[in-house]
Amino acid sequence: MAATEEEPARTRLIGGPGILLVWLYGVMVVGAVSRSAYQIATDFDRAPVAYTLSAVAGVVYGFITYTLVRGGETARRAAQVCCAAELVGVLAVGTWTLAEPSAFPDATVWSDFGMGYVFIPVLLPLSALYWLRKGFRRGDAA
Repeated sequence: MAATEEEPARTRLIGGPGILLVWLYGVMVVGAVSRSAYQIATDFDRAPVAYTLSAVAGVVYGFITYTLVRGGETARRAAQVCCAAELVGVLAVGTWTLAEPSAFPDATVWSDFGMGYVFIPVLLPLSALYWLRKGFRRGDAA
């Protein structure tokens, strides 16, 4: 469907570095959702907080992936809010797991700031927030 004056063309969010972000977020969706689904199905009583946090991380990654692929100004703003919330979550859970390791009998995706995932969980929202702001300020996202 072609864009009209009443319905402007949706700005693409996955040009340039955005393609890498979508790919990395997609990998994180698969990793977090499959890990948490298996852990919740097989051993939920062992670490319910950790496994639930991993599931929440997977949902957040999925939503960010969707907004990046969808494109448009509303999706860009939603992605920024979700990336900021993701960063807060990674920092909070990372700090919590270091300060009180006994609270987490098993690791979450965000434990130790994502060390089990090569620190991608802490680097990804920083990169995405930078790209979403920089790309749109310069007009390079399209």
